[in-house]
Amino acid sequence: MFIHHHPYPPFIRKDTQKLIVGTLPPPRFSTGMLFESDVDFCYGSYYNSLWLFIDKIHKLNLRFDNSAEAVEQRKAYLKTHRIGICDIVESAKREKIDASDLGMQAIKLRNIIGYLKQFPNVDTILFTGGNSKNGPEYLFRKHLKTHGLKLEVVEPDVPRVHRFNLPETSEENHGGANTVRVIKTVSLTSVSGAANISISRMPLYKQLKARNPDFNTFDFRMLQYSEFL
Repeated sequence: MFIHHHPYPPFIRKDTQKLIVGTLPPPRFSTGMLFESDVDFCYGSYYNSLWLFIDKIHKLNLRFDNSAEAVEQRKAYLKTHRIGICDIVESAKREKIDASDLGMQAIKLRNIIGYLKQFPNVDTILFTGGNSKNGPEYLFRKHLKTHGLKLEVVEPDVPRVHRFNLPETSEENHGGANTVRVIKTVSLTSVSGAANISISRMPLYKQLKARNPDFNTFDFRMLQYSEFL
């Protein structure tokens, strides 16, 4: 049984407003066996398109390699745009050493609610995946339940938007009265190749594809991610 630990601590700053939440990077990031085109940072896998989207949206000319410069480029973008990253899984066990969310067992979750209380400027969570079993939204719902909280639907269509009310004590609210902070969540389409099948079945994708035969699943995700990143 392989114990899959998350190799990176949460990247959150005092002024962070949006929080990207996924599950775990591929096991090679935990063992240090990176590919030449991997970046030693969150979502640094050569096969993960998140930074490709961000690079194209903002024309950043990012490096895609093991260099320290590649890491610093990504941190600079996050700082400038007040975006943090805090994947929800701290560790999991795997019988098969791969990056499948479904393959995770004995999952230990990070205390996302605790981080939200620690960083009061965060008002939006961006899930890099939906509510399928062991996906980030799915696990976050379980995490909320342990705090007596739940998501409320705002927009049912992809990308699905929810919200929840986070109670804050007077101490957490810097000595003010007890309040309720509204947090929005957005479930973006997963960047994994497996999600291409579900994308191809979406009415909006079919409509855009009919208008432009060259339109593909990468372009579809670009439209979606550009609204939030």
